[in-house]
Amino acid sequence: MKLNVDVLRYLSKDDFRVLTAVEMGMRNHEIVPSELVDRIASLKHGGTYKVLKNLLKHKLVHHDSSKYDGFRLTYLGYDFLAIKTMVNRGVFTAVGRQIGVGKESDIFEVAKEDGSILAMKLHRLGRTSFRAVKSKRDYLRHRRSFNWLYLSRLAALKEFSFMKALEEHGFPVPNAVECNRHCVVMSLIHGYPLVQVRELQSPEVVFERILGLIIHLAEHGLIHCDFNEFNIMIDDEEKVTLIDFPQMVSVSHRNAQMYFDRDVDCIFKFFSKRFNLSLEEKIDNPDNSEEDLEGSSRPCFSSISKSVGFLDKELAASGFTRKEQDDMDKI
Repeated sequence: MKLNVDVLRYLSKDDFRVLTAVEMGMRNHEIVPSELVDRIASLKHGGTYKVLKNLLKHKLVHHDSSKYDGFRLTYLGYDFLAIKTMVNRGVFTAVGRQIGVGKESDIFEVAKEDGSILAMKLHRLGRTSFRAVKSKRDYLRHRRSFNWLYLSRLAALKEFSFMKALEEHGFPVPNAVECNRHCVVMSLIHGYPLVQVRELQSPEVVFERILGLIIHLAEHGLIHCDFNEFNIMIDDEEKVTLIDFPQMVSVSHRNAQMYFDRDVDCIFKFFSKRFNLSLEEKIDNPDNSEEDLEGSSRPCFSSISKSVGFLDKELAASGFTRKEQDDMDKI
C-alpha cells in the first residue's frame, strides 16, 4: 500500500485517538471489537463510529465482521501513528520521496526543520515474498501467536539497537537517530548499493575492507547473517557502509559457523564474478596461529578471536534490551 502523507493533513486529534485505541486493543485482540475501541477512545456522543468510517475511507484500519464486528490497524495506519509521533518529537517535519524498497521494508527521505535530510525506514514484515520470517528471526523465540505489526516493531527495535551499538564501537554504519513502532530514522548514506556498482578503482582494497568487516563483527561477538552486495553501501571514494541488521545473531548461536561461512561465500562469489578477482578458496588452518586472516584466503570461523567485545551479550543477541528479552521469554 502506497504511503500518501497528504492524508495526514486532514486527520484530526480524534482520528489519531481512535487509531491509538485500535492499536492498544490489538495487544490482546487480533481483531479489536468495536465496543472496545469505543471504550478506549472515550469520544463523546458516539463519535468513535463516525471516526472509524473516516479511517476506513483512508484505509488506515480494516473492518472484519466474520466472527464479530471489529477492526485492526493496517500498515498504513501504523505508518501514520509512527510518523505523527516522530513529527511531534521534532525528529523531522516532512516526508519526501521513496528511495528504497525491499522484501521487508520501505525507505523514504525525511527533512528536518533546518532542511537537512535523513532516511526513514518502515519495516513491513509479512509481505508475500517473506512469509518465512517467523522461522528466520530469533526475536520470536517460543511465541506461537503473533501479528505482523508486532514483528515489524521488534525488527525496528532490533535494527535501531544494533545500529547504535555498532556505531559506538566504531563500525561504519548509519547514525541511528530515533525509533518508534516499526519506524527507524537514521542518517542518509550518500552512496550506492554495491550491487549497482559495475567498476571500482581498487576492487582488491574494497574486498579486503569488506572481508575485514565480517571478521571484525565476529571478534565483537556478532554475525550479520545477510552480508551481501545488497546490504553494503559504497560512495564515490569507495568508503563502505554496512546496513540492515534485523537478522544478526551471536557467535554462540548453534548455526553461527554456517551463517559466518555464508556471509563470506557471498562476498567471495560477488567479487569473483563482478570484478574478476582471483580469490584463493583455501580454508585457514585454525591451529596455525601465524596464519594471516587478512589477504585473499578465506577466513575460518574457529580461528577468529572472539574476545574483542561482547556486543552479543550486551544486546542479548536479539537487538533489544534485556528487559525486552525477558518479556519475550515469558511470552
